[in-house]
Amino acid sequence: MRLVSTLATAAALLVAAPALAALAPGAKAPDFTTRGAIAGKVFTVHLAEQLKKGPVVLYFFPAAYTGGCNAEAHAFAEAIPAFTKAGATVIGMSADNVETLSKFSAEKCAGKFAVASAGPNVVKGYDVALGKQMAGRDITKRTSYVIAKDGRIAFVHDEMNPEAHVSTTLAAVQKLTGK
Repeated sequence: MRLVSTLATAAALLVAAPALAALAPGAKAPDFTTRGAIAGKVFTVHLAEQLKKGPVVLYFFPAAYTGGCNAEAHAFAEAIPAFTKAGATVIGMSADNVETLSKFSAEKCAGKFAVASAGPNVVKGYDVALGKQMAGRDITKRTSYVIAKDGRIAFVHDEMNPEAHVSTTLAAVQKLTGK
């Protein structure tokens, strides 16, 4: 009976623990090209091009216009001056379509950073599939990556609660760049 209780407790702890992202620090970030928007204007987002400018914070969020995602976008928008000072570019990513993200970029991101559509290959490459759907489309986990200029993952924050994504990624960027 004690063994069954111990196994049940261990199983409960495993289920309750946050999932770890597949891409660990040091791994090569998968390059991609997709469509995104900033301040409502649609453009092409190519990770390799963004990395030429410096580190990139690539933050995946489940779905535009949901409570946690709205709050996270607002928090990133407020922190853009600090990310810029540290030399980083912020790009939000979700499986939403570009039309939705175009509006979201202007309204919830205050036009301060790009949001882009994460297609199935990007979702798989970054291991951010949540395995759930909303309004008939797949949604992603809330995972933030700091990608160094050399294209390697420098930091990962994989937590569905949006609260610490901005502060932890900003600290990682500042540590990485020394700014």
